[in-house]
Amino acid sequence: MRENIIEIFSSIQGEGKYVGCRQIFVRLEGCNLDCTYCDTENEIGRHPHCMVEERAGSHELVLYENPLSAEQAAEIVARLAGDVPHHALSITGGEPLLHVPFIKELAAHINLPVFLETNGTLDKALAACIDCISHISMDIKLPDVLSAPVWEAHTRFLRVACAKDVYVKVVIAAQTHAEDVERAARLIAEIAPATLLVLQPVTPYGSCTAPTPAALFELQRLALRRLPDVRIIPQTHRMMRLL
Repeated sequence: MRENIIEIFSSIQGEGKYVGCRQIFVRLEGCNLDCTYCDTENEIGRHPHCMVEERAGSHELVLYENPLSAEQAAEIVARLAGDVPHHALSITGGEPLLHVPFIKELAAHINLPVFLETNGTLDKALAACIDCISHISMDIKLPDVLSAPVWEAHTRFLRVACAKDVYVKVVIAAQTHAEDVERAARLIAEIAPATLLVLQPVTPYGSCTAPTPAALFELQRLALRRLPDVRIIPQTHRMMRLL
């Protein structure tokens, strides 16, 4: 089993429930959505080389020829994990659930919990690999950032994901509609009401601009009417200029 990998590196988790935890990141190609704020070049086949950090925290990158086998990726992860204890292996993208066989094989070769960062739309793919996943960071993508709404896909996905340690993240822009945030909170409350909801102010990119503090506070207030735990957490790794 071999896949093109964009990068493998050690850093802190910059978003959500586990912000600040040291993790190793494996970024895979490809995505099934078209979010307007996406800043990741993840198109399949566009990465002849994988950028690999030589030592955890060094920012010294070397190129490995793609595609990499799961065993090769696991060896790199083990080397980075040997430099400093890590909370988990974060498998991210793009949309990593486009690569379920690779995720399953990689998980079988590592000694870290698997932390899945996903757009929360591929429920059947999640069900096929959920046994090897410990933590799930699930996005709910609001209609204003997509060419078509995906509410039903999110509903199906959360029903599968709630069997694990899952939290939900919603990116908030100046263009975000309050009724969409309320709908996201209602969706979570109906399926897994104890689930943490993170409102993440967008890092401005493309046509998306940042929300005002007042708008964030109001959206949090509305979501808290449905859910007991709603937090505003920005992309902290961007603030610190980390990988």
